[in-house]
Amino acid sequence: MISFNPKDLSTGVLHSYLLSAVAPRPIAFASTMDVNDNPNLSPFSFFNVFSANPPILIFSPARRVRDNTIKHTLKNVEATKEVVINVVNYDIVQQMSLTSTEYPAETNEFEKAGLTMVASDIVKPFRVAESPIQLECKVNEIVTLGTEGGAGNLVICEVVKLHITEEVLNEDNTINQEALDLVARAGGSYYSRAKKGFFEIPKPLQTMGIGVDNMPEHVRNSMILTGNNLGMLGNVEALPNKDEVEQFVEDISERYPDIKTASHREKHKLAQNYLSYGDVKSAWKLLLS
Repeated sequence: MISFNPKDLSTGVLHSYLLSAVAPRPIAFASTMDVNDNPNLSPFSFFNVFSANPPILIFSPARRVRDNTIKHTLKNVEATKEVVINVVNYDIVQQMSLTSTEYPAETNEFEKAGLTMVASDIVKPFRVAESPIQLECKVNEIVTLGTEGGAGNLVICEVVKLHITEEVLNEDNTINQEALDLVARAGGSYYSRAKKGFFEIPKPLQTMGIGVDNMPEHVRNSMILTGNNLGMLGNVEALPNKDEVEQFVEDISERYPDIKTASHREKHKLAQNYLSYGDVKSAWKLLLS
């Protein structure tokens, strides 16, 4: 066995070891507002429930390891003392991942990820309509654990209202864990689906994905493509150009002879197949043909 003194490791290496060792971790999909009522949405896996009476959740927006800056979520809860914590199931995991992109402060991540804002009953921040359980919270306290990169900030939240979709409830109103289909975070690019185990999602681009809001309307409003499909498609820096699209169509025309006259619906189904193999570039070329 290899042993380490944490003080002998760089923060980045220690951070990586801790995230891989303490896993899988539940995800707090935190919706906040700034002082000007601009919505913000971001996921945090330093998160759990700590009390039922009072009902207390704690999540931690840590200071960024690479440059010691703080996240917009932390600024917002410090200013407004309100947050909605939405749970993340498999159906929205790709869209959730896209919101972890470091968009500018006033960017609406709901729009970037193609998620729906729903007004809360008690607090100002919006709920994520697609999340099966949404928890409106007042922030009781924020405990700062340090001032260097990687230091956590414990946001101690009291749940003031719960919203649970009927689709995940049993007849006696208990939660059906299999129907809920939660996902959790692990080390590196790994996630864990509660009922199926580990899978991977490439980390969002450092350069910012285009987001769902910048997609062509027929893609954004597709009746075929799922939220997860849109999340994958949104994590590209730029769309392929006309020459790349035309060359791709020529390359696949022998295998798909009717591709040039195919409907949007047919192309969306085929693009979905490419996405199932993680081939986002080919999916985009097909969708833009």
